[in-house]
Amino acid sequence: MKHYCSPRSVPGQLLPQVHRGGFLPGVMLVLWACAWPAAGADWPEFRGSCGDGHVSAPGDTNPIGLPLHWSETNHLTWKTEIPYRGWSTPVVQGGQVWLTTATEDGHDFFAIGVDAETGKVRFNEKLFHCVAPEPLGNNVNCYATPSPVIESGRVYVHFGSYGTACLDTHTGKVLWKREDLRCRHYRGPSSSLILFEDLLILTLDGVDLQYHVALDKQTGRTVWKTDRSVEWNDQNVPGQMAKDGDLRKAHSTPLIVTAAGKLQMLSAGAKAAYAYDPRTGQELWRVHHACWSSAPRPLYRQGLAFFVTGWGKTELWAVRVDGQGDVTDTHVAWKCDASVPMTVSPILVDDLLYMVSDDGAITCLEAETGTRVWRERIGGRYAASPIFGDGRLYFFNQQGTTTVIKPGRTCEVLATNTLASGFMASPAVAGKAFFLRTKTHLNRVESTVPETN
Repeated sequence: MKHYCSPRSVPGQLLPQVHRGGFLPGVMLVLWACAWPAAGADWPEFRGSCGDGHVSAPGDTNPIGLPLHWSETNHLTWKTEIPYRGWSTPVVQGGQVWLTTATEDGHDFFAIGVDAETGKVRFNEKLFHCVAPEPLGNNVNCYATPSPVIESGRVYVHFGSYGTACLDTHTGKVLWKREDLRCRHYRGPSSSLILFEDLLILTLDGVDLQYHVALDKQTGRTVWKTDRSVEWNDQNVPGQMAKDGDLRKAHSTPLIVTAAGKLQMLSAGAKAAYAYDPRTGQELWRVHHACWSSAPRPLYRQGLAFFVTGWGKTELWAVRVDGQGDVTDTHVAWKCDASVPMTVSPILVDDLLYMVSDDGAITCLEAETGTRVWRERIGGRYAASPIFGDGRLYFFNQQGTTTVIKPGRTCEVLATNTLASGFMASPAVAGKAFFLRTKTHLNRVESTVPETN
């Protein structure tokens, strides 16, 4: 599996640079695509360094020392109240944790920087103000759902069409802002940022406009912009959702991988899933479906891309990535339509794929064939995406319970843990610590003594 991992600062280690306009020699490209820093490295974006929820590099069996058990009184290093509301994943770099929040009425938008060791809030920067934000129209999303992305010295935050900014992590100073990237989210912004080489790539899938845009990360200047190529035909579809434009929006975050000998940016939109060239924005291929509001992030393994179609006929599709143009009839390897999540991203461990439905049923599938291995109900409602670390899968629900299972061809629950107020945001990991954002607080959870299964 070759994911295009985000670069991270590692003492004494220089990662090879990849420049726009040309590849480095093949060996260097593979190193960049698969380079993982040593244990104790940081969490730079939604779902971690490779965007797949893995804490360690594939095949790395060295224990990290993540806690197996915790509660409000056990292994909770610190707990910091976060003002207002935000479902964005915390990002961790250089002893700092950054996250976003916004007032519940959508008028004001903030970036918050927290000291990773003490939990003290170091920065609380108001970045944008909106006089007349559009009502969310649901009780699931909020105005600060898109996750930031961080690198050495800089953090990039995004609130959809309400604004995007780059901040200096040492001073909290705003280095640049964009407030002109328009789309009508209608149900609120959700898609998170990704960094690629010298580009910051945004996804704006609204009811009126649907596109990707890549900005120069140094200046915020637009480098390329690509509209979705799907042909809309919902004007004659009956129902209020079609009239409102619901059938055109999506909430997913792209994943960049090295596949079929080239870089591909896998992206789930309304009515189609796509692959793009991340350097230019050129569309490489697409598959059409009938759904909308796709939220889970795509995955990739050994020539197959995995997409959740979205609302409507919710399915998980495995698509071969070596096609060109419209490959709907030729490259869909398999489909699954049972207990597929509409919100939570699936996760791959070795040759098995795991997904938890919004209402708490975990399904394990063979990644190559889609054959169901097992399904078990663990309860609760789910919005946060799972992670894999220390040979364990961690699932976080909206009621505050984390269910820990052992991956494999049978379901073995290792532990259940609870924190107050519940999880909407996906977790972050740095070193041996979890940084868990509940609906009201940021928590550092860490065990001083290694725990065995």
